[in-house]
Amino acid sequence: QVQLVESGGGLVQAGGSLRLSCVVSGLTFSRYTIAWFRQAPGKERDLVGFALSSGGFTHYADSVKGRFTISRDNVKNTVYLQMNSLKPEDTAVYYCAATTVPTVAESRYDYWGQGTQVTVSS
Repeated sequence: QVQLVESGGGLVQAGGSLRLSCVVSGLTFSRYTIAWFRQAPGKERDLVGFALSSGGFTHYADSVKGRFTISRDNVKNTVYLQMNSLKPEDTAVYYCAATTVPTVAESRYDYWGQGTQVTVSS
């Protein structure tokens, strides 16, 4: 059974930092690209970024470039999302997702976590 479990969300003031974790089980972690998506209230779910299976390449949405960093630990089967300089507009439920096809297309992600809430106060 494939499971992706996010943690690390919470309430933080603008300008602060949070680190989200996504622990993956039930699949061959090193073969999967892992992405972070987010969904703000009343909005569609958007890609934050992804890291290839090797961890050597990452892609980020323009809105988070320079502030967010994705890293992965292929020993711990864990992907991290380090979020710095947080803004109120970063408030959303954050999801991790897995695919064997590196892509920005949400529909190509086969497995999803349950999400973790991030709230940034002004």
